[in-house]
Amino acid sequence: MSKVFLTGASGFIAKHILRELIEKGYSVRASVRSDQRKQELQGLFPTATIEFSMLDLNKDDGWHEALQGCDVLIHTASPFPLSEPKDPEELIRPAVDGTLRALRAAQAAGIKRVILTSSCAAIYKQADKPKMQPSTEANWTTPTDPSVGAYEASKTLAEKAAWDFVAQHPDMALTTINPGAVFGPPMDARYGSSLELVEQLMSGKIPMAPPMDMVAVDVRDVARMHVEAIELEATKGERFAASSGAYRIFELGSMLKNWDATLKTPSREAPSWLLKIIGLVSKDVKMVADNIGRTLAVSGDKAEKTFGFKFIPVKDALIASAEAVKSAK
Repeated sequence: MSKVFLTGASGFIAKHILRELIEKGYSVRASVRSDQRKQELQGLFPTATIEFSMLDLNKDDGWHEALQGCDVLIHTASPFPLSEPKDPEELIRPAVDGTLRALRAAQAAGIKRVILTSSCAAIYKQADKPKMQPSTEANWTTPTDPSVGAYEASKTLAEKAAWDFVAQHPDMALTTINPGAVFGPPMDARYGSSLELVEQLMSGKIPMAPPMDMVAVDVRDVARMHVEAIELEATKGERFAASSGAYRIFELGSMLKNWDATLKTPSREAPSWLLKIIGLVSKDVKMVADNIGRTLAVSGDKAEKTFGFKFIPVKDALIASAEAVKSAK
């Protein structure tokens, strides 16, 4: 059985990938940023034999040594904030440089198989595509478009850098998995940005829902795709949207409200004119306003056909997230 190197192993998605790898019998070497994160994973998987490497996306130290002896690279590590940074390069440089750092180390170690966690954010904002036309894996976000935020640009540029790299090293086979907003059950109390949105919808921190849709998926499906892609020949050289469907944010709040009527979910959508005015002084609100009149929908049909499964319904993923958020209080 192959030995898999998993970067960013303490992340929300990566923990589920780690569990899938262990259950399927793979040997795993996992990168983390601190001894605390290592201890968290050892607590989650007390009977598993996991090798650990302490690595930093922004530093070369240790990368080449860490990947020696591995057969597969699964690169999940990338920054994911809830708000726009003052300088987009704060996200773009670690995402792009970190991806290339991992790929160079993999190539030097003789690794031929690479699975990269990208995002639907690298797909759904192609500037020359009709704004209300759903996207597919054939589409690419235009990083220089004014509506594209730093995170969206970072994921697009990092994925493009990966495809450019393997084009120069054709002995390497790349697959990218492009999730939408990732919901579902976290494996511990540290669940990151995706579930923070659920907490905000539940608690009244979003009094009026932004008038936009978002593509969503269950973390268990995302993890499954990463691991099954290792051996699935049809996935080589392909990108796959991990998408169970696109829903208005207000609809997501309504799903939660139907599950628990006591939640303080948004009672209506914010008017477009109000967001445009607030967007003049708030970078975060401006990013929302720039999405008005655009669908972020991305089809998950290619993934379902190639992997041979049906995505978990968004409602089930959302409620699994909500149960975790509620129990953590």
